[in-house]
Amino acid sequence: MRKLAFFIPFVLFIGLSVFLFSGLFSNPMERESSVINQPLPAFALPDLQQPEKIWTPDSVKGKPFLLNVWGTWCVTCNAELAYLTELREQGVMIVGLYYQQPADAAFGEVFDLTALQQEVALKLEQQGNPYQWNILDKDRTLIFDLGVTGAPETFLIDAQGIIRQHHIGDINPQVWQQKLAAAYQSLQE
Repeated sequence: MRKLAFFIPFVLFIGLSVFLFSGLFSNPMERESSVINQPLPAFALPDLQQPEKIWTPDSVKGKPFLLNVWGTWCVTCNAELAYLTELREQGVMIVGLYYQQPADAAFGEVFDLTALQQEVALKLEQQGNPYQWNILDKDRTLIFDLGVTGAPETFLIDAQGIIRQHHIGDINPQVWQQKLAAAYQSLQE
């Protein structure tokens, strides 16, 4: 019985060590996404700059596009704007999904749409505007339904509104060529 009591913690220690060691070699940007080959989740969200315009999955169907989750507060998002603008100039359709961080009422913060619109317009004027339009997900419902863990994240959507790829991190020339360009081009045909 004493030998068994000795081996149980030893086996648990070895199992935990193997699990943690395997995590050292995993790439968090290469995780499986449960939304691949699924239609865009149902949503009815306003346009960031024209809130009276409501976007739904049906209103974005018809042409393949990149759905780019971003925010002005996100340093990496800001860094990728110039390259995304180059892609737009090459004919790649990109739709922004603005990731609104929650306002903290305890610190006197309230959501101010006008201030956000001005901040976004200024940022896109300074760094380039890759977006056909921006969807405002103030309550982060679509973001949660897509399984977004942060920004930037980009989804490749086909003309029928099916999610074909999910990329975590920025889009740069290397990522575009290695992971997204061929898939985007195949959806164009």
